[in-house]
Amino acid sequence: MTVPPNRPARIALVAFPGIRAFDVSVITEVWGVDRTDRGVPAFELRRVASRLDPVHLRGGLSLTPDRTLAWFPRADLIVVPGLDDHLTPAPEPVLAALRRAHIRGTPLAALCGGAFTLAQAGLLDGRRAVTHWNLTELLKAQHPRVDVQREALFLHEDNIWTSAGTAAGIDLCLHLVRTAHGAEAAATIARSMVTAPFRTGGQAQFIEHPTPRADRDADALAQARAHALTHLADPHTVTDLAERAGMSARTFARRFRATTGTTPMRWLIIQRIAAAQKLLERTDLAVPEVARRAGFGSEITMRQHFTTHLGTSPRDYRLAFHDRDAPGGA
Repeated sequence: MTVPPNRPARIALVAFPGIRAFDVSVITEVWGVDRTDRGVPAFELRRVASRLDPVHLRGGLSLTPDRTLAWFPRADLIVVPGLDDHLTPAPEPVLAALRRAHIRGTPLAALCGGAFTLAQAGLLDGRRAVTHWNLTELLKAQHPRVDVQREALFLHEDNIWTSAGTAAGIDLCLHLVRTAHGAEAAATIARSMVTAPFRTGGQAQFIEHPTPRADRDADALAQARAHALTHLADPHTVTDLAERAGMSARTFARRFRATTGTTPMRWLIIQRIAAAQKLLERTDLAVPEVARRAGFGSEITMRQHFTTHLGTSPRDYRLAFHDRDAPGGA
């Protein structure tokens, strides 16, 4: 999402009968609350529908649109909530407007069962997409041309984002804020929502039900993660972290993935990227020093990981998101 300077980012919440109230609440909480006094950019969130009549939601709730579909060309991002009944057909004018928006290059994001709406529009044909793990077979059956993935929390392909269920929709919304406005803005919103600021899209959707043994392992794994986070500048291997958790490397790696949904080294890279983002945004430290403090060892290594995970370089990231009023160093 690219936003011209000196104006709020414009977000369109797609409204039609059958959308989930929870997803509407998530979208509104992320983009519809003024947090400019805490350094978060201003957003203009609009509820967009075919007509301005109230949209009835489950539970006796209703949503009043404030813009028609004619507003779509002004949007920087269009977000589609999930559905209470995942076979609910979206109105054809909505589907046509989504197709036109994609042709224009406007990013589209669907939360949970919102993937069914994008699939109805034909926008997921031949593309990877994700939805709630319990709905993957239904999405495959209803839309066989969609390359449905099961494991990821959220996916991005060809300017279209899809996410798994419930909490993963929050993860995607925060990720979209992070990529457009920086890690600190996303973290501020996450703190106000009392939710995790950063879960990567590639994590598994759910963790197996814990057992007493799993609870003990989780404590040991948490201690190992806490040590790594407070010593990011130090080199870490799976063997070193496993020893700290009192496990063999093989057992540690298996239980780490079962607990977090990702591998130890992938988790560590993501934490180092997040630490580097904060340093680039909030300090004037030289890029090589940022790389050292974040544990990358060299600017070259950090640049490689930024390119892979963020699609930009550390220097370009600083140019985009550096806080000019931040303190200069250490």
